[in-house]
Amino acid sequence: MTKRRERGSYAKGIAKREEILTRALEVIAQQGYRGASIKEIAQAVGLSQAGLLHYFESKEHLFVEVLRKRDEMDSPALADPDTGTDVFFARFLATVRHNSEVPGLVQLFSQLSVDAADPQHPAHPYFVERTATFRDLVVAHLRVDPDDAASAAEAEAWARILQAVSDGLQLQWMLDPGVDMAGTLERLLLAIPVAQRTA
Repeated sequence: MTKRRERGSYAKGIAKREEILTRALEVIAQQGYRGASIKEIAQAVGLSQAGLLHYFESKEHLFVEVLRKRDEMDSPALADPDTGTDVFFARFLATVRHNSEVPGLVQLFSQLSVDAADPQHPAHPYFVERTATFRDLVVAHLRVDPDDAASAAEAEAWARILQAVSDGLQLQWMLDPGVDMAGTLERLLLAIPVAQRTA
């Protein structure tokens, strides 16, 4: 009976944590990174601030998990190993276009990416892992011959350029919402010489 009760409590805790992340995504998307206080997120899920932080070590840890949740929702379309190169980049551009509809999440990502430069910050491991994973996905679609060192190095360089431009465009867009992030990235993709245009 005790074990069953413990399993039930654990399952409820997992469900509540997921509810918090889902609602936090909505609040941040609507109110922005600065406007999304712990108090407001807690109220959205019917908890006190102390109750909310029972599920996360700190506000920073909560925000990192919010980004992980966003990735979890976006990644399946990008991470499918059977996706052709054209489809992969079309989905990437669609994600970038969607970002323009959720400025609060773009603000959160950009702010935490700066804070994560400190190895002690809770977001540091997330950004190290995320940047490496994204680069690997891009390289897999750019590499002409995986046994050719020069080709592999060129694909790695272009993947880093694409990532740097993508992150930089988000900062420009926050300063000037008229910036066409997806359109600019699309022009860059057309300029990548090692891209395989596979279906």
